[in-house]
Parts: sequence; structure tokens; C-alpha cells
Amino acid sequence: MSLTLTDVTLTYPDGDTRLTALDQVSLKVPQGSLTAVVGPSGSGKSSLLAVAATLIAPDTGTVTIDGQSTIGLTPGALTKLRRHKIGIVFQQPNLLPSLTAAEQLQVMAQIDGRNPRTAHTRAMELLDAVGLAAQAGRRPHQLSGGQRQRVNLARALMNDPAVLLVDEPTSALDQERGAAVIDLITRLTHQQATATVLVTHDRAHLTAVDQIAEVHDGRLVLSAVAT
Repeated sequence: MSLTLTDVTLTYPDGDTRLTALDQVSLKVPQGSLTAVVGPSGSGKSSLLAVAATLIAPDTGTVTIDGQSTIGLTPGALTKLRRHKIGIVFQQPNLLPSLTAAEQLQVMAQIDGRNPRTAHTRAMELLDAVGLAAQAGRRPHQLSGGQRQRVNLARALMNDPAVLLVDEPTSALDQERGAAVIDLITRLTHQQATATVLVTHDRAHLTAVDQIAEVHDGRLVLSAVAT
């Protein structure tokens, strides 16, 4: 269970030319480890996350998820791969207003056709893991910003993904709540044995990551592990 990007290049149309978003990027994220991706705005962080999530196909290079290459997969096969192998935590939780915290998770399993009773048990286990078992029956408007982000994280783990991709989870949180969310992501990465990529602008919370990937102008360089 790991995520590997090998010599990935991604370009976008830019008038009569093409803009290079990722330039021969290679990155390996082992099972149970957390990699932080940092860099200035427009450096290619979001493009890297989109390629890793199989939401965008690179011009060249390979993406391998849990031992499976994405080269040549049909749109349907990619959708199935994302559903079973990839958990995505978007910057904004985007929780459904009418559903309780538990139901936000259960609907993910229902989409996959899993047994409702099994789905409820899994949902409660994850809500307990993120410290929200007591709030399982609350709807988004009854939760704080930090609690909504924790539901968002638990939802991404609902189908036992091999890869967890997290996009700027602390951008709408204050320093204390942001630190708590990063600590939670670190703990769950180890507990759930996911290969986790965390895109963040805030270096203050990176003391527990396994490696840091610096992105500048589409090029990636692994820097010293935070201590």
C-alpha cells in the first residue's frame, strides 16, 4: 500500500504555448507515512494532488496506487480505483446539510453497496477515532469548523483507502485547531496505514511528518525531514 509518482509532467494550454505545472516529478509515499507538500501559491501543489488523485492524467510519467498503475485505465476503472483506494480531504468539508455526522460517512459506504449495519459500525469507529462519537447525531450547522473538518477526514477514510490526500485542511482554522487537525492526520495515518500526502502552506505544523516535498515552478525536491 503506497503511492508512487514517477517522472510526472503535466502541462496546460496557455495561449499559443503550454504552461508546465509539473516538471518530471517523482515522489514515493510508503504505507503508514505522511508526506507534506509545501511551496508558494501557483507552484504546482494542487496539480500534484490532482494527478495523485487520478483526477487529471499527466502528459507523461506514471502514477501507481497500491501497486496498480493508472496508465491505460478507462474513466470507469479510474472511478472505481478512487472509490476503493483513494480518500480525498478537500479544503472545504462540503458536508451535506441534512445529514448527521454519522450519515455523512455512511452514505459513502452505501454508494459502494456495502451492508448498512456494517457501514454504521465503521462510521462510529471512525467518528470515535477523530473524537466525535458523542456528536454522531449532529448536523453540520451544529458542529464547529474544526469538528466539520474532522468529519471530513473520517469520511475520507470510510472505505479503507490505501492513499489519503489532504488539501490545505487548516486554511480556515486558527492556529490551535489547525495544529490539532494535523496531529489527528498524523495519528490516523499510522493507525489506518495509509500513504498520506498533505498539501499545506503552514510549516509550523510539520514537526511530525515523515518527509517534506518542496514544490517550486513545477519541480519537486525532497527536503530534510522536520524535527
